[in-house]
Amino acid sequence: MKILIIDDDQALGRSLQIQLGMQQHETRCALAAERGLSEARAFAPDLIFLDVNLPDYSGLKALSALLAGPGSPTVVVITGESDNTAVVEAMHGGAFDFLRKPLDLDEVRQVIKRVTHLRAAAPAAADQEEALTESPAPEMIGNHPAIIALHKQIGLLARSRVTVLIEGESGTGKELAARILHQAAAPEQPFVAVNCSAVVATLLESEFFGHEKGAFTGADQTKIGKLEYAAGGSIFLDEIGDMPLDLQAKLLRVLQEEEFTRVGGLETLPLKARIIAATHCDLPRLVQEGRFREDLWYRLSVSTIRLPPLRDRRSDIPLLTEVLLTRITQRLQCRRPRLSGSALRKLQAHNWPGNIRELENVLTRAVALSVDPVLVADDLQLEPPAAGRPESKEELLSLAAAEKRHVERTLAAVDWNISQAARRLAVSPTTLRKKIRDYQLQNPFTPPSS
Repeated sequence: MKILIIDDDQALGRSLQIQLGMQQHETRCALAAERGLSEARAFAPDLIFLDVNLPDYSGLKALSALLAGPGSPTVVVITGESDNTAVVEAMHGGAFDFLRKPLDLDEVRQVIKRVTHLRAAAPAAADQEEALTESPAPEMIGNHPAIIALHKQIGLLARSRVTVLIEGESGTGKELAARILHQAAAPEQPFVAVNCSAVVATLLESEFFGHEKGAFTGADQTKIGKLEYAAGGSIFLDEIGDMPLDLQAKLLRVLQEEEFTRVGGLETLPLKARIIAATHCDLPRLVQEGRFREDLWYRLSVSTIRLPPLRDRRSDIPLLTEVLLTRITQRLQCRRPRLSGSALRKLQAHNWPGNIRELENVLTRAVALSVDPVLVADDLQLEPPAAGRPESKEELLSLAAAEKRHVERTLAAVDWNISQAARRLAVSPTTLRKKIRDYQLQNPFTPPSS
């Protein structure tokens, strides 16, 4: 292939050029965004490796122009920064993949292999979507492969208005993931959150759909519901597993027909908002128990995002702790303490059944009670779990569910490289592909079909 490298790191560019040249690829390098655009017009590359931080301006600003260039090149964004907002912007803007520096040459080869197959199957991609403008956006802190994969998946889902189900234990950041998706897809539109377990069941229908004046006792004026107020934004249905069955049936009809009426009304209103649902429950188990409608579950799980528990990404705890300590001390308006090595080791050894929410609570308590500039292990007041007692009911899984979770996490850890995942799982690639089909696992790195 013809490959263009746009990166101000000359050593990296030269090293890639040599390695890719040995594989018979024709390569060129550019050290800035403008120079890269000029090279792309003259060279018409098949593949572009694009750095985010360039001396003249961000590579993300140049992304849409590069994608629209001669030959409709495939763009892989690379960066040494830990800002996950860039992952979402890159994938939403049309990037094929996102790689962290320092680059792994095997990972680069795998990306090139995937791009080769993609271009052979679909040689020309039509109009690419415009990249997001630079604006403050929420992000999930972390450098773990599962978190990078999560941001990639969100960036891809932001391209359409597909319904999304977010699964994860309590405290893993399900609402944050929903807000990231909303910010990437429709930042100028409302984000409306509804906690299905906190609203009185008899009032939930009115909250959703609104009501007409006189629809029931006390309805002395017309009220706009959440679905109508959200307009072209997002409706976030938190703890969807706690929604009453009769309202589940009405929500199913809304999703099927993409329209609704206010309580006591006759006028049909169009559903313009994206539905994002979240749960910490095992919805298939609730379906088997008759507590959740199977047809609604199928409608909601068109695309599923699964958030990893904190115990599965312990390497992110030091970074999370630094960010949380800064936020906590700003909120409490107090001096920011430093974390001792023993305290950090204690945090990383804990299993965190309450996940990031529990981590924030532990740090808040330690900061509020601290009289020294350094937090030591005893300041954290972390109690070890009782012997023989699981820390979270989420760990009590069926054998099939446990295998599904393990396969999915292994795939995420190697960016869905089938060969690497098969080696880690000690099975053949054929067996692994069968399990992927059986468990209906979705590769978040596969671009949506046009």
